[in-house]
Order: sequence, then C-alpha cells, then structure tokens
Amino acid sequence: MEEEGREGSSDGSSDPHTGANGIPMESKLELFGFDSLVNILGLKSMTGEQIQAPSSPRGDGEDVAITLERPKDADVKLGTLMGVFLPCLQNILGIIYYIRFSWIVGMAGIWESLLLVAFCGACTFLTSISLSAIATNGAMKGGGPYYLIGRALGPEVGVSIGLCFFLGTAVAGALYVLGAVETFLDAVPGAGIFSKTITQVNGTDIGPIHQTSIHDLQIYGIVVTIILCFIVFGGVKMINRVAPAFLIPVLFSVFCIFIGIFVSGKDKPDEGITGLRLGTFRDNWGPDYQTTNSAGIPDPNGSVNWNFNALVGLFFPAVTGIMAGSNRSASLKDTQRSIPIGTLAATLATSGLYLISVLIFASFATREKLLTERLLTATVAWPLPAIIYVGIILSTLGAALQSLVGAPRLLAAIANDDILPVLNYFKVADGADPHLATLFTAFICIACVVIGNLDLISPTITMFYLLCYAGVNLSCFLLDLLDAPSWRPRWKFHHWSLSLLGASICIVIMFLISWSFTIVSLALASLIYKYVGIKGKAGDWGDGFKSAYFQLALRSLRSLGANQVHPKNWYPIPLIFCRPWGKLPENVPCHPKLADFANFMKKKGRGLSIFVSILDGDYHERAEDAKVACQQLSTYIEYKQCEGVAEIIVAPNMSTGFRAIVQTMGLGNLKPNIVVMRYPEIWRRENLTEIPATFVGIIDDCIVANKAVVIVKGLDEWPNEFQRQFGTIDLYWIIRDGGLMLLLSQLLLTKESFESCKIQVFCIAEEDADAEVLKADVRKFLYDLRMQAEVIVITIKGWDAQVDGGSQHDDSLEAFTAAQRRMAEYLSSMKEAAAREGRPTMRADGKEAIVNEQQVEKFLYTTLKLNSTILRYSRMAAVVLVSLPPPPSNHPAYFYMEYMDLLVENVPRLLIVRGYSKRVVTLFT
Repeated sequence: MEEEGREGSSDGSSDPHTGANGIPMESKLELFGFDSLVNILGLKSMTGEQIQAPSSPRGDGEDVAITLERPKDADVKLGTLMGVFLPCLQNILGIIYYIRFSWIVGMAGIWESLLLVAFCGACTFLTSISLSAIATNGAMKGGGPYYLIGRALGPEVGVSIGLCFFLGTAVAGALYVLGAVETFLDAVPGAGIFSKTITQVNGTDIGPIHQTSIHDLQIYGIVVTIILCFIVFGGVKMINRVAPAFLIPVLFSVFCIFIGIFVSGKDKPDEGITGLRLGTFRDNWGPDYQTTNSAGIPDPNGSVNWNFNALVGLFFPAVTGIMAGSNRSASLKDTQRSIPIGTLAATLATSGLYLISVLIFASFATREKLLTERLLTATVAWPLPAIIYVGIILSTLGAALQSLVGAPRLLAAIANDDILPVLNYFKVADGADPHLATLFTAFICIACVVIGNLDLISPTITMFYLLCYAGVNLSCFLLDLLDAPSWRPRWKFHHWSLSLLGASICIVIMFLISWSFTIVSLALASLIYKYVGIKGKAGDWGDGFKSAYFQLALRSLRSLGANQVHPKNWYPIPLIFCRPWGKLPENVPCHPKLADFANFMKKKGRGLSIFVSILDGDYHERAEDAKVACQQLSTYIEYKQCEGVAEIIVAPNMSTGFRAIVQTMGLGNLKPNIVVMRYPEIWRRENLTEIPATFVGIIDDCIVANKAVVIVKGLDEWPNEFQRQFGTIDLYWIIRDGGLMLLLSQLLLTKESFESCKIQVFCIAEEDADAEVLKADVRKFLYDLRMQAEVIVITIKGWDAQVDGGSQHDDSLEAFTAAQRRMAEYLSSMKEAAAREGRPTMRADGKEAIVNEQQVEKFLYTTLKLNSTILRYSRMAAVVLVSLPPPPSNHPAYFYMEYMDLLVENVPRLLIVRGYSKRVVTLFT
C-alpha cells in the first residue's frame, strides 16, 4: 500500500482514489471518506510530498502559508533535560547569586530574605504553572511565550508583549556579556588593554588599584558576542555540546561555596567569618537597612537608601529565565511533556537553593562582613577563590548564550505569523535556524555592549520580563475561567485563581521596583499594540477574548429574555435590505448610502445593523456564491465603519427569501426591529412589472411579523457625515406608530449633518374646532418627551381648499390624472382576462382581487392631497418623514404602487415610516 501511495504521488494530476495502474482503489470506508481522513492525519506526508505549513489567519480570507519540505530525520530534537531544564537553570542561576546574594542577606536579615525569595519565587512558580497549563493544551509551534500569549489574548497583545520580551532578552544578553567581561578583567587585571593602575588618591599613597576601562569592556564584549554567535550558528548540535560545558563548572562552583562554608569554622579564611554558629544566626535574624554608597558599602553619608522594595528590584533578576526552555519550543521533541517538567524543576531547584543559601549565609558570617565583602563567596570558596570567578564568568556566558538562542527564535516566530509586514525579512521555514534574526539580535547586543553602561535601561529589561510573565498568567486565567470545550490541558495542577494571583504579583513587583520604569514599559507595549492594530494584518486565532465575548453575549442574551423591551432600553436594530431592486455593479454589494443611513439611525454609533442580501437560485448550487457575497458585504460594512454583520440568503425568489429572513433572523430580543430599504423608483422607468407584488409582499410580511418599516426615497441624494444640512425636518404624523417617527427625527439631530435643522410636526384635524385642542395636546406630549418641535395643524377643509385651488400644484394634478388613466387601463385588462377565462372574479398577483372603484378613487385622491400638502409646506425641508399607509386588502399590488408613486411625487428626500405595536418612547424618567 505504501508503494502504491508513492507511485500515486509521483504524478501531481493523479486521482488519490486510483491505484498504480489507474484502477480505482477499493475502500471499505469509501462512504465515510476514509482517504480524506488519512490525508488529514498527515499520513500523506509519508509519500515524500511537500507539506503545507499551517497558515496564518488573515482577515481578507487569504491563507498565507510557506510550502516546506518534509522535516529531515537528521534534525535534532531536544528532550526535557537539554531542551528545557538546563537552559532555564543557566538563565536563572547567574551573577547576582555570587556577588549580591550574601549582601542581600546581610541587609534584609534572615526572615525578610526568606520572604523576599518566597515572594519573587512565588511569582515565577505561579507563572510556570500557568505556562505548563497553556503549553499542554495542544500542539505548540515556535515562539514560546509569544505563541502562548498570542493564541490566548489575540495577535495584538501577543505581538506587543512578544516584541517587548524579545528586546528584553536581546539586551539582557548584552548585560550578561558585560558582566562576564568585567569579572574576567577584575580577576586578570593584566588582560586589560586600556586599564589604569591608581596609586594615589588626592595626594595620598594607596595600594595599586586596577581601574577597568570602558574601552576594554567594549572590545572584549564585542569579541565574546561574536564567538557566542558562531556557536549559535553552529546549530542545535553545537549548542548541546557547549551548554553543559558552561553549566557544569557553575554547579561545581556552587558546591565549592557550600564546602568552603562548612569548613570555614576551622580554617577561618578571613575576619568576620565565624563558621556555622547559632549566635551568628540569631544576630542576623532581623533586617538592618542602612544607607550605602554606590558600591553598596554602608556609609551614613551615602546616597542610596535601601528598603524591602529596593531589594525586590535588586534580587528579582536572579529568578528570571523561566522562559528559556519555552523559547526553544520548536526544537523540542515533546513540548507538552518537556516544558512543564523542565521549567518547574528548574524553578523549584533554584528557589530551594536560594532558601537554603539564606540560612547558611546568615549563619557563617557577621552582618558587617556580609555587607562589606562584595565577593564573599569567592573568599569562602574551597579550595581556591578562582573557582568562583570561573563560575561567574561561565554562568553569565551561559545565560548570554541562551539569550542569543531564544531571542532570534522568538522574533522568527512573530515574523512567521505574518502579522507585521515589516518583520517579513525574519521569516524562516519550519525547523530551520533563524540566521537573519540571529544576526539582528547580535547587532542589538553589540550596540548595547558598545554603550557600556546599561544601568539606565536594565530595570526596563526586568519590566519586560514581568510583563511577559503577567501575560502568561492572564492568558491562563482567561482560558481557565472561560473553560471552553477546547480547553483541555494535560497539566492538571492549575486553577484560575492561581493565575490571577500570579499576574497580580507581577504587577505589584513592577511597581515595587520602579513606578516610572513600569509606566515606560507599559507605554512602549501600548505603542506596539497600537501600531499592530493600525499596520498589522488581522488574524483570528480563536483567542480567549473571542471566547469571552461569546460567553458574555450568551449571558447578556439570556438576561434580556424574550419579554418586551422597555421603551427606555429600546435600541433600533435595523435590517438593511441591500439589493431588493435597482441596478448596481456586480462588485458593489450594497447601495453606498445605505450604511450611511444605518449609522444615522444610531445614537453615537451604538447598536447593531444586519445587512441582508438575497441570491436567487438553489442553495446547493449557489452556496459558494453566497460565501463570496457575504465576504464582499462584510468588507463593505467594515469600510463604511458601520457596526453590523452581513447575512446572505439563497432562495428561489426574493419574496420567499425575505419571508424566511423576517421569521428567523436574530435571537431573543436581539432580533431586528426595523426593516430598511430603498424605494423602488425605477420600477416604472425600467418596466420591472414584478416589483409591485414583491414590494407589497415585503410590507405585508413586516406588518404580520410586527416589524417597523422605513423606506428611503431619494437615497442617492442622502448626505454623508460631512455634508451639513440646513432647513427643517418635517414630520407628517398621521397614524399612531409608537413614537418611532419622533424618535428617528431626534436621532437625525444627533448627527453633524442635521444638527442645524429644526423639527416641524404636521398633524391632521377633522374640523376647525379640533385644531387648537389637537395642537395643545401634541405640544404637551412633545414637551413630556423632551423633544423640541414646532407643531402645525392642518384641517380637512383647508386641505380640500388647497387642492381644489391648486394652481401651484399642476405637477401633482398631472401625476394624479396619469395615475387614474393607468389604473383604469389595468382594471379594464383584469376584467377582460376574467371574461376571457370565464371566471366570475378578477385575479391579480396570483390571487382573487375585489376592487371597489369608488374606494380606489378615494385612496388616490387622499394620496394626492397629502402630496400637495408636503409640496406646499416642505418643499425646502432637509428631509420629510411621512407615515406609511398599509397595503389595502384585496387591492392589486399595482394599485398600491400607484398610490405610493403619487405620494412621493416631486419630493426629493423622503422617509416613509411605519411603526409597530411596541412603544419606542416614554414620558417617564
């Protein structure tokens, strides 16, 4: 079977279901698509074909992938010991233990030193637990903490924290190199090229003191960085050979320190060293914070004041480095096993070493000796102090090596996700070494080495580490709290409360160290976040925020219930009908002004719009067309900056599709409550005879479904947000609509385009005597609604007079006459058809039509009177709102379109509104 697979793969055009001789292969599971399952599980890669790398999700629907060769068997993969434990141990156990830890014990005393170690160790321990949980929740690519944070908190947060962590790791490599070089020059003064020997200070003869030159630090630092880069370029094999050579002497030096302490009671290597004594332990139990000079020597006139907060900032770098193993996740055999065990083992081992060292250091030397002897560990080390110098140099070089290994891989992982185009130069194939990223990291290290003095930016490095640790803890907290079905980590010893505690400790430590550097690091991360949001390519990684939004939406939807929404909490949720009629280019998914109008219906942009389009045809045949159309419509909505979603429906015809939409769209109280569409002005000009029946059917469906309707006439002339309008917003309030027309006019006033307009409300009174009463009632009603508007009452008699005299309304009368003629012709054709077919009743739109000709004449005349009134009072209005008359039962749809055409005649910009049974405004607070 394997041979057949190889032969089949030799020809890219061969069918995967055919054998070597072109004979169809028999599959007992053909019904279930067994061959597809084989391909999904990756067994196809056994044929030697090229493998498609996992793609980076894009917002534009593209999959950006790198075609890679199948990984070679010769590629070296690391286990738990070499891949995680040793790198973490090398990064954690550094120079601070040798030259500052005994001083910290002398300053803080035993119990505060134990508290200090426990506090800082708890931060890294809780972070390691969170890291273990996330790392065991599925396959993990390269990138370490960036990959974990990005997939949990989203690409913006992941890239911002990832780049900060990269910068911190790269600059930390320079700090380690400088520490190693400085220790070497102190141990071997003769190696200095530019060093000076000082014999007098202010005219006083002193012993020869060798002063290290900054130029020596720069030269040796550059050379060491280049040597380490050559080791990194040697690949994983070279690193595996060199790393133990750095670590073993370090562990041996620690062993020598403990041996020297145990024998110090007999040897008495220096004054102040008492050996392990209970009295010394008691004397060093409490803290003794003092003022020191810049070298840390107690001085009453010194410039440095020490307290517990300052010691946290000094000691915390001694526990960092727990991400060294996860940074190399792409080189591990089994990330889900190696990262938890290796990271936690290194964290517990070093924390245990620090706790034991606190008790031992405080028991063998006086406080004065602890505070004045900088290299007390070298003084007490057995058998020679030189062992400690070797340990310091190799520990710092090992940490620098791990920084130069981890930082480039982190940068390459960020580049491979294709979020920031500026990082495309650092992309690498899966399994390949990031040589260009290594050169860039080395350049940063060398630049920092040339600076020489990094005291000003070294606290920022610690802040970047803490920011990364807080991101890991928050990621685990969010994923654990949401507990999505996909959250199934193999590491079971975790809880969201522990992650939240870990994140809180990280933030507290940041502010304890320096609130100013905390603000600087957070500002830098925020700038990167903003830059990624502007310039980055959108990606959807299924991050925790999306899950949180989903659960929040579900909870909010359940809390809303299915009961009627109170008017005070009513929001318009318009259903925008994109292409019901009218001819638009194929690549234009919606009328350009519909989204503008949808935004005008919302106060400060709050609210949801649902953009819907209907494709005619069979769903199975047009499913792919629907997906493409939905993508185009979503892009249009995003371009118009409208808060909304796109939906595409495939139906046999528009009427059927809209009926399905109006019944099923939405959930609970988040169903659309207003249907918005443009008026079909072209139906007569283009002779689109099917439009009347569709138009009337949509309105009838909205009435039955209790949806409000807003029909926009003159959509082409609707203003955008930059076109300021003047004049009035005129409301012709004829029927009770729950206050929707009044509310729409107020929403229009909140937009810059209409904020200079005033509202006029026109009401219709039966008799003259009712006019003043009606006017007073409407004014009082508007006042209680907190709406300012001028009220104008028109009586039926005045209405009739203006039409009868209408010399100034010849256009309306001409349209009225033309409508009468067309309706008479249409009625005559229906009668002839009924007589020809031998039917007793007329039919229109596929159903029986009972036409009362006097009623038709009355409806037409009423429409004429309303149109004449609008033209008389509102010819210069910015926009006119008028109540939508419902389609008369048993009247042909053609007749209703004639009524509507006469109503909108010569009115340039008109909103035809029909409310529903629910009130959308209230008088009460």
